[in-house]
Amino acid sequence: MANEAIPNLTAFDEAALGKAFAALEAQAREAAAVLDGEAAVEAFRLEWLGRKQGRLNEVSGRWLKAAPPEAKKALGVRFNALKAVVEDLLDAALGGGPGDATADAALRAEAIDITLPGTRRLTGAEHPIPRTMNEIVAVFAALGYSVGVGPEVETDYYNFESMNFPPEHPARDTQDTLVVANQERKPLRDRLLLRTHTSPVQMRTMEQQPPPVRIVIPGKVHRNDAADATHSPIFHQVEGLCVDTNITFSDLKGTLDYAMKALFGSSVKTRFFPSFFPFTEPSADVQISCIFCGGKGCRKCKDSGWIELLGCGMVDPAVFAFAAEKQPAYDSRKISGFAFGMGVERIAMMKYGISEIGSFFAGDMRFLGQFA
Repeated sequence: MANEAIPNLTAFDEAALGKAFAALEAQAREAAAVLDGEAAVEAFRLEWLGRKQGRLNEVSGRWLKAAPPEAKKALGVRFNALKAVVEDLLDAALGGGPGDATADAALRAEAIDITLPGTRRLTGAEHPIPRTMNEIVAVFAALGYSVGVGPEVETDYYNFESMNFPPEHPARDTQDTLVVANQERKPLRDRLLLRTHTSPVQMRTMEQQPPPVRIVIPGKVHRNDAADATHSPIFHQVEGLCVDTNITFSDLKGTLDYAMKALFGSSVKTRFFPSFFPFTEPSADVQISCIFCGGKGCRKCKDSGWIELLGCGMVDPAVFAFAAEKQPAYDSRKISGFAFGMGVERIAMMKYGISEIGSFFAGDMRFLGQFA
């Protein structure tokens, strides 16, 4: 049944208003009763609640404006009641309850299909470099070593001089140091550079703490190396220092043999070859039996059965002499110690079978996802 046009009101008493609004309500209920489908519901909404041509808008414009002042209040009350009826009829047609239009729309907007599989939240994983570094540190922590840290921007004194590198020592050239610009006016020992090893933390620790000392020093170091499959200008080291009375080379060998077995398995063997480092004397390179072929010989160990992994040695008395300037307890006639250092990337590449060091720093999620 088509809705009738809005008639003009000639009387505004209670009886006339009641009759007029009752007729409109009957029309609304009659129209709502035959609604079928979304298009019909939308047409009903526009016809009754539309802002420009809606019937209620027409009632407001025609009846309220024509009403005398004393009738406006009663007319407004009846108008609001009619509007509430129309809104409830619309809600019922949409499937909601009276007065729930806003809440129902919000619920429909937030509705989810609980039968669908959930969205999997990706979990992070530790990068292989800090993971390997933490594994190394944990091995020495179990032996009673504490962790030492220090600045990456160091002075020449801590990086070189206190480690027994004289100004013209050729070993300075082998470090390929990255120096901070505009340092020429400073004394050599005060010039700033990016540390080439974590050894400066050894001296800083000895200056602050009398013996006994047992520390491992993980951290980032920098050298002006050309990047290739096994070299990077930025890499990581774990160095160690043990100082006490009656520390011998046998203690050094036993410590490193235990550490290598803890990292690579109990079947791994170690052997030591004479070497040179300015800060240790005697010095040695440490090799482990190849973890890929079990020492039989393969391409990765160049058919030797051994892989060189780190350097070590007994702390040079000259290094203790620098520490004794602030801590007299470092008297090389009374104490001794050993130091060692290993590259974290090299160990990680061996443990995880990685052939390209650049993979650690490329940020490729396909590579890093292997370690999740």
